[in-house]
Amino acid sequence: MSSDWDPLAFNPPSHSEELKVSFPQEHVMLMTLNRPRHLNAMTPLLTASIATILNWFDEEPSLWVVIVTGEGRAFCAGADLKAWLHNQSSGTANEQESVASSVHGFASISRRHTSCKPMIAAVNGSAYGGGVEMILNCDMVIASEDAVFALPEVKRGVLASQGVIPRLGRVAGHQLASEMLLLGNTITAIQARDRFRFVNLVVEKSAVVPTALDIARQIIMNSPDSVQSSKEGLVLSQKHHFEQAVQTHSMSLVSKRLYHGANIREGLAAFSERRKPRWSNPAKL
Repeated sequence: MSSDWDPLAFNPPSHSEELKVSFPQEHVMLMTLNRPRHLNAMTPLLTASIATILNWFDEEPSLWVVIVTGEGRAFCAGADLKAWLHNQSSGTANEQESVASSVHGFASISRRHTSCKPMIAAVNGSAYGGGVEMILNCDMVIASEDAVFALPEVKRGVLASQGVIPRLGRVAGHQLASEMLLLGNTITAIQARDRFRFVNLVVEKSAVVPTALDIARQIIMNSPDSVQSSKEGLVLSQKHHFEQAVQTHSMSLVSKRLYHGANIREGLAAFSERRKPRWSNPAKL
């Protein structure tokens, strides 16, 4: 950590106590879902807090990576089904309209595609429904060895509709995605890594967040312009066919910032001079 890094210098916007926000190391923000008594099940208040903080994070040039984890024994139990039942019974539920109008999806994460900054899931325990939807939209996933994952929506008569179906199909393949989606059964962290392929690393429970922080440290050793442009290219590849993705990426503002910014010159100079590069914050787009 550099001597001029001061986590107290950040002043994130006001948010609910259901979300904890900290800055544990240089260029890194940690978000902790903080409803442990309810297994971090999502609420409208928590969703609004996540949206507020992530929107602010995207505009902070000195923050390059975000980690999301859960307080207690669960990562996220998904939606609050009791509240869902109440809305159904009272006639106030309009799920189709809600999904269509939700720009960033479940918890303001599952369909978030506007940010080029890496997001790491530090899965400290169980993840169900929307919790899995969130994880599938993260760039890297570190899971506790006792973590479990499930998409049990079919067992409750509802639908995993916030982005996980196409993502799981792409990552795991049609047959394995069908196994999770149509059976609704629970899988282990090892299965999520080795069979379904949406977990990068499985570690001891006490090592989940430290490992995520170490991954973040390795990311910020690289040029933030290059990292963010690389992520943008991956996101575009999910939206467009090959040639269109390449063309769109090459002409994007993020790529323009890379080719005309200070970090490309610094990286090439550091290589030529056989020294470590000294990266600067990316310019605002």
